[in-house]
Amino acid sequence: MSRSVSEAGLAATVVLAGVASALHIGKLPVAIPVLQQTMGLSWMQAGFLLSVVQVAGMALGLPAGLLADRFGPRRVMLWGLCLLALSSAAGALAPTPDAMLVARAFEGAGFLLAVLPAPGLLRRCVTQPQALARSLGWWGAYMPLGTALALGLGGVSIEAVGWRWVWLGLGALALIAALALARQVPADAPAAPGAAAALGPRLRRTLGAPGPWLVALPFFLYSAQWLAVIGFLPALLAQAGYQGPVAGALTAAVAASNMLGNIGAGRWLARGARPGVLLAVAFLAMAVGALLAFGVREWPLLAYASVVLFSALGGMIPGTLFSVAVAVAPGEGTVSTTVGWMQQFSSLGQFLGPPVVAWVATRVGGWHYTGWVTASAALLGLVLAWRLQREWVAHRHPGHA
Repeated sequence: MSRSVSEAGLAATVVLAGVASALHIGKLPVAIPVLQQTMGLSWMQAGFLLSVVQVAGMALGLPAGLLADRFGPRRVMLWGLCLLALSSAAGALAPTPDAMLVARAFEGAGFLLAVLPAPGLLRRCVTQPQALARSLGWWGAYMPLGTALALGLGGVSIEAVGWRWVWLGLGALALIAALALARQVPADAPAAPGAAAALGPRLRRTLGAPGPWLVALPFFLYSAQWLAVIGFLPALLAQAGYQGPVAGALTAAVAASNMLGNIGAGRWLARGARPGVLLAVAFLAMAVGALLAFGVREWPLLAYASVVLFSALGGMIPGTLFSVAVAVAPGEGTVSTTVGWMQQFSSLGQFLGPPVVAWVATRVGGWHYTGWVTASAALLGLVLAWRLQREWVAHRHPGHA
């Protein structure tokens, strides 16, 4: 293992490992039509394949974070990347939809183990505060970047070589990311004897502090809004006459625009911006963007531009929260546990957001109230942004909250 890699290089290795992991989340939606043709996949089975990762996040986010804090973030990331590689290979060889569902469940577990330790590992590898803020902003972009790449290139790749080879290739990519992480990032300290016995006190310390809750709840509101809008974007585009590859490219562009907010938040925090202000601006932008997107559908270009605004400025929320989570965690040894708690709430938001929006649309006979549903969540986000700002100040300057 090389110890001469710069801090920027170490951060890039961690972020790219996250992107390699996110590709496994984004690879499935574009493959569903092919899986239906080649394996007889039903819509119900497709729904379970899409949601099993969110279920894994809701169930395993906190335990995965506890493991990373106790046994070391690098070690647990390596476990996760290797599990992703094996699970993707198993999915490629799956003979039936049920076998693929089992492999997908293990992919979900591997994904969590691969990504939850990353903020804690970045905190350890990047010592300069401004550089850490920028690195965490880039980390916030790992998911939209991986999703956009999968949406944009997945269909072409599957058409060229078949979905099974795509699954095998992405498994190999996860293994390459694990090898790079193992070679370039310094090893964790050895796990102490009786490590499992310390998990309970660590959990109580994390959930007994306000900081983890104040980063988890905004993440819940953000993820519920984002997936509800992006998830139904293809349907809105179809109503406007955009289908097939054009709709896929437009959706991928919206997902990619989310990176701008993530990376921008990291840079602005590095320059001294207040996280509560960034969160407030982002939640307001999401409210306005959603209201316009669903309220002016007779002007498709304006509606689409509103969704881009919604996604791009909304991206400041994860970019800010990852950075703030490192600051407000109740101690050095609880960063990954705090991020795991955030992940559980993020997965819960992704699980609940689209059904709630669909239920409202069904009840009122259209999408015209959807923007008000997401705007209501954004208003709650403003309240949490103010409270989280106070908590962040209290951690930076005890006694001056």
